[in-house]
Amino acid sequence: MAPVRVVLADDQALVRAGFRLLLDTEDGFEVVGEAGDGEQAVAQAHAHRPDVVVMDIRMPGTDGLQATRRICAELPDVKVLVLTTFDVDEYVFEALRAGASGFLLKDTDPVDLLNGIRLVAAGDALLAPSVTRRLIAEFAARPEHRRPEPGALRELTAREREILALVAGGLSNDEIAAHLVISPATSRTHVSRVMTKLGARDRAQLVVLAYESGLVTPRRP
Repeated sequence: MAPVRVVLADDQALVRAGFRLLLDTEDGFEVVGEAGDGEQAVAQAHAHRPDVVVMDIRMPGTDGLQATRRICAELPDVKVLVLTTFDVDEYVFEALRAGASGFLLKDTDPVDLLNGIRLVAAGDALLAPSVTRRLIAEFAARPEHRRPEPGALRELTAREREILALVAGGLSNDEIAAHLVISPATSRTHVSRVMTKLGARDRAQLVVLAYESGLVTPRRP
């Protein structure tokens, strides 16, 4: 199996060196490029077409948010995994809205970072941590972020809207299948169809859209 090809983008050279050491000593990964700012991250993504860009969100000059927006727009096959110091960060919300496939905190365990990169490279969204849904819910509920229901959402069938709501709730395809008493294959088909109709890159964008449009509302503690 081909290794997961990774570009590391962080303005701190020591952080990049630590990530590179971790990935270089683990089977199944290949670091193909490094970047010290967002502009370099975009250039490295174009030059190497990696599977995943591990992106520090806060960098001087062209920051990780701007770089994520450009990479997701210009290179649809390249996935972005955002790293942040803050568990509730508007930059991260905007990155997810722009097409990032998920995020991790910088102090995450090395094993979780490796698993996160694998997950994103496989085409999934890193939405398992409850903090991710809290982040999306908090920022999407703000008036300045609310969007009118897109026309494409009105074209979803009742079952597809139900599927979208379950995705926004953090359920996996298998969990959706069990909840609706359908086969996992049917669940995957429904999710794929919803993504196609809404023009979403992955599940992360489905979650953002579900909250922004008001289809799903944040739960009160």
